[in-house]
Amino acid sequence: MLNRRPRRQMNQMNVVPYIDVMLVLLVIFMVTAPMFTPGVIQVPSVSQAAALDAPPLEVVLDAGGKLEIKDGDKVTVVESRSTLAAQVVALLAGADRPVAISADKDLKYSEVVGVADDLHKAGIKRVALTVKQQNHQ
Repeated sequence: MLNRRPRRQMNQMNVVPYIDVMLVLLVIFMVTAPMFTPGVIQVPSVSQAAALDAPPLEVVLDAGGKLEIKDGDKVTVVESRSTLAAQVVALLAGADRPVAISADKDLKYSEVVGVADDLHKAGIKRVALTVKQQNHQ
């Protein structure tokens, strides 16, 4: 009589069918992906931008926390951020001039956004951020 050992259960999962399904899905995606056309958006270029009718009033924030308002050659030092919006509104005197915020690159972004929010709450609608373009040589 043959002495047979009892058959043990296999404790591992057979992943070969899952790999087959995954490869079939990969082939389907590879075949169908070129059929979809990507969306196209129209981004305005710099040459199409409207020219400013008046020079902007510039709010300057430096890394040390100093605030200044530049109106052409005239520079006004601001004592605190709480009085900044009132001084900008007084300098604008109802004119629809843009206000540009120039901030030091080492300043926290939350400070810049806070100043922009203060100006917006004061009723100034045209607030922009200025950037320095890099020279590519």
